[in-house]
Amino acid sequence: MRILVAEDDVRLADLLAQSLAEAGWAVDLVHDGTDAYGRALEEGNGFDVLLLDRMLPGTDGATVCRRLRHAGVTTPVLMLTARGEVRDRISGLDAGADDYLPKPFDLDELLARLRALHRRSSYDEEGVLTVGDLVVDADAHRVRRGGTEIELSAREFAILRLLVANAGKVVSRYSILDEVWDGETDLRSNVIDVHLATIRAKIDKPFGTSTITTVRGAGYRVETGR
Repeated sequence: MRILVAEDDVRLADLLAQSLAEAGWAVDLVHDGTDAYGRALEEGNGFDVLLLDRMLPGTDGATVCRRLRHAGVTTPVLMLTARGEVRDRISGLDAGADDYLPKPFDLDELLARLRALHRRSSYDEEGVLTVGDLVVDADAHRVRRGGTEIELSAREFAILRLLVANAGKVVSRYSILDEVWDGETDLRSNVIDVHLATIRAKIDKPFGTSTITTVRGAGYRVETGR
């Protein structure tokens, strides 16, 4: 998961970058609105979420958001601000922000809001995902391989959807816990391994295939060529 953080308070920016990295996000960090707009525009919809401070130097966060929306960038935006008045929240949302969080904020709440934005945009944009003859229909909550319907539990489906949506990329255990369990289980637990073993038994074993690779020390990857 990739996030662009635009925050001019260097100490807060560094804290955010460290906390987000520990939570499994790949962080790009800028300190002014001009750089934020240029980086986000260059990446198009390559970031999963944009975290913009409202009062950025150069170009303020609301203007950055408005210009990105006009340019066709639909990446979810969470706006941070030191001003919590209703009119400021309204102006930020009207500029195209998806959520608004006043400072000072609780870090756990920030992470939860980012997870929610990422989940919402993932389900909105994914539709039907395919890897070879494996089909994951995010809208209908169905999985098929070839013409065979495969029954998965809600958690199994969420894990597979996350992996297939990032096919070809390594998805860390942290990211899976963050997305599927909202971080509410111990990283040292074998709960992910148990679920993945069940998923593999359902989507691969009966078909003589191998879709999900364990990348030791890094996470898991759905192989696009299988």
